[in-house]
Amino acid sequence: MTTERAGKNLGERVISNEEYADFCVYLNQASGIVLGDNKHYLITSRLNRLMQELHYESYSELLEDLTRPGCSSIKEQVVNAMTTNETMWFRDIYPFEVFKNELLPTLAKNRGKPLRVWSAACASGQEPYSISMVISEYIANNPGVFASGSEIIATDISTAMLKFCEQAIYDNTAINRGISEERKARFFKPMNNDWLLVQEVKNRVLFKLLNLQQNYATLGKFDVIFCRNVLIYFSSEFKTDILTRMYHALNPGGYLFLGSSETPMRYTDAFTMVRTPKGVVYQKPEA
Repeated sequence: MTTERAGKNLGERVISNEEYADFCVYLNQASGIVLGDNKHYLITSRLNRLMQELHYESYSELLEDLTRPGCSSIKEQVVNAMTTNETMWFRDIYPFEVFKNELLPTLAKNRGKPLRVWSAACASGQEPYSISMVISEYIANNPGVFASGSEIIATDISTAMLKFCEQAIYDNTAINRGISEERKARFFKPMNNDWLLVQEVKNRVLFKLLNLQQNYATLGKFDVIFCRNVLIYFSSEFKTDILTRMYHALNPGGYLFLGSSETPMRYTDAFTMVRTPKGVVYQKPEA
């Protein structure tokens, strides 16, 4: 950053069509996200404050730094800003009911190894912690199951979100989005004006930095993958790539949850659709 730029204090930056096109290319290469046409407002709303703090006069200057070697801190801040999404506890409800009532009883049978679940693009942590609550409830109602343990790997591209998740502290606004009073009393403790998740639920979740463009092999194999409301941000080619690699990350007979408007059927025929009374889940066939 130059001294000349650092000395300026400018208002809201406007992104030109050419800058927008160049930034879309960069974001796609950095994260796989496809913004599409006429999403200028999304970039300006998420990056304007950052550009003011870093004293960039234009998006062209920002892009110049983003596309040259080094400047890893700026790149990290931009990716954090563009990929941070709000979520809620037990989003859409049905995947968690299917997981608890249909999948866990099947996965618990004749089990001699830990249960492993992956929450991909975990954002602010509500999804993996919701999964962990469900597992705690199932174990409480079925003493002795999953004696070998249970583990949830939660990944995200945003370092800022991962640091937030690891604290497991949520304010009243966040805690009231999807948590019942019963679960609030059982799984949270008041801490000043916020709520702290209990260790039983927190300890089951391990957070890791992962760009979905990267190799999944280091994560190991899973019995269930939650990749919900994520594919909608990517190109058709990248959706095929993600689904193919998630297929290989599943154990034989493992399950994949997608968002309510998402399906693998246009991108791969590797999965079998399983219909349940509460909703649909996709399964990797048994070997």
